[in-house]
Amino acid sequence: MASTLEKFIHSLDLRALPRVLQIQSGIYCEGSIYEMFGSECSLSTGEVIKVIGFKINKLIASICENNEVSQFSDKVELPLNFPGLYKIVADKAPYVSIEEIARKVSIGPTRFGHPCFYSTKDIKLADFTLKRDEQITFNSVEEIHGTMAVNCVVVRNNQSHSFTLPLSQEGEFYECEDDQIYTLKEIAEWKIPKCRNRIVKLSNTLHKCDSFNPLPENFDGCLILMPVYEVQAVMKSRKDVVHILSDLDVEVKDVTDCYDISSFLQPLSLEDIFERTSKEFPMVAEIMEGPSGTQKPYDLLSTGKEIVIYKKYQAARVLASEMRSDPSKRHYLIPMSYKGKFKRRPREFPTAYDLEIARSEKEHLHVVATKAFTSPHKELFSVSVGDQFLVQQCQTSEVLYEGRKKLIDVLACEQILCDSYKKVLLPMYMEGGFVEVIHDKKQYHLSEICKEFHLPFNVKVSVRDLSIENDVLAAAPGLQFEEEITDSYLLISSASSPLESWEIPVYRLNMLVHLLSKDVQTVVPPVTRTTVEEVSEEEYYMLRRYENLTLHPPPRPPKKP
Repeated sequence: MASTLEKFIHSLDLRALPRVLQIQSGIYCEGSIYEMFGSECSLSTGEVIKVIGFKINKLIASICENNEVSQFSDKVELPLNFPGLYKIVADKAPYVSIEEIARKVSIGPTRFGHPCFYSTKDIKLADFTLKRDEQITFNSVEEIHGTMAVNCVVVRNNQSHSFTLPLSQEGEFYECEDDQIYTLKEIAEWKIPKCRNRIVKLSNTLHKCDSFNPLPENFDGCLILMPVYEVQAVMKSRKDVVHILSDLDVEVKDVTDCYDISSFLQPLSLEDIFERTSKEFPMVAEIMEGPSGTQKPYDLLSTGKEIVIYKKYQAARVLASEMRSDPSKRHYLIPMSYKGKFKRRPREFPTAYDLEIARSEKEHLHVVATKAFTSPHKELFSVSVGDQFLVQQCQTSEVLYEGRKKLIDVLACEQILCDSYKKVLLPMYMEGGFVEVIHDKKQYHLSEICKEFHLPFNVKVSVRDLSIENDVLAAAPGLQFEEEITDSYLLISSASSPLESWEIPVYRLNMLVHLLSKDVQTVVPPVTRTTVEEVSEEEYYMLRRYENLTLHPPPRPPKKP
């Protein structure tokens, strides 16, 4: 049975991909040409395409009043990178089964993929009863003893209880209120159910649009978002991947069951390649869709080129940011193989607690106070701007508080006077300001800094890496090494001239390849070139989002009335 492309996408479950479609009718009659992202493609009547994926390409937004489109509102098109942070308005329409939730709502491994629902009635399970209106967190979908089910969690009395709900479970389920804030891209990827629109409320604006803002000036209300999908497909006549917008006036028919799906090329993402066993490497692949960029190694990854993929592995990187306050601050991932050298730059510490974290056994931390602090206890030291200290160690001290003696954490320091030192105690909760005094003139390699000092750590490139054609780090006024991370990489080289190999990130490079049945000329990879990867603002926050939260200073005791 034929349907519009849009209806087909709305009814499709991602887990059912790939699907083979035949073009039935529409404005694209036989021999018509449709230009897609700069590449022309014929969508003739009777043409057969294999759909390998789809994602939201853009959003059509309307101003919302009382959960309905305002009669005075025009529809505007919003790109996924449209600035601002948004809160989700809970969907008022119920879901009638767990299967409908699993089919329409994104459930996945990240925190975005853990939607919450409640049932309007009690649900009795084998050894557990779900109470009505109790918040249920959906974590993952999997097959358990031959039955598809959702792994769920409820929290009672600060304790988590895990259980499963079969997809066949029926009832009346409503979406819970969500107090988190999201970017438009995060909402598009995770928070718009299939076949439903999504109402969002603008929480705050990240920055002003560089171009024309389609929303009313100072708008802070609700929007109804309607997604337009981009379909990724493979055609028999082409070796690349084509992208088709779902709102095209094309009718299609699903012919998967009566078509040999293996007759199409099999596109693989870098994640697909990384999931292969180590025994399958090395392999030769042709690029079906490559990333943009003219610098190495991206110039090797253009569509149609052949590459050798030698191996997969985890590699360490240091996440670094430029030391500047303006919004144009850039972020980098630096490999341990970086051959340049660094000199230390002064660090800034907002609290005494940060001094304790930064101190090391190797050297005394020497700091200057940049903010005055008056101690509420006579046993502890009051700091003036310009005071200099050598940080010693953390200990406990007895203070008089509201007529009672109390033990609190303090930082033991030596105040540097003109010709002597004075032992002082600073409260650990002290909100002050300190700048490091650097006496060390040594030049360090990256691995030495990671081994000898605590991150974050401030540096400047003193000797650039001569093996890199354009060392972007050398031009930075200063760098802060924020943390060491481990990421997934593939080692590749050009198949036609394997003179050097390159590491490419698995999860930050959007490209598709198909494997070729060619023998690899040399199993041993050529010399690996060092690359410093610049990451976008969004990638930077995604890298940091799931790392361990930094410890916070202990709470400050309440002041006397």
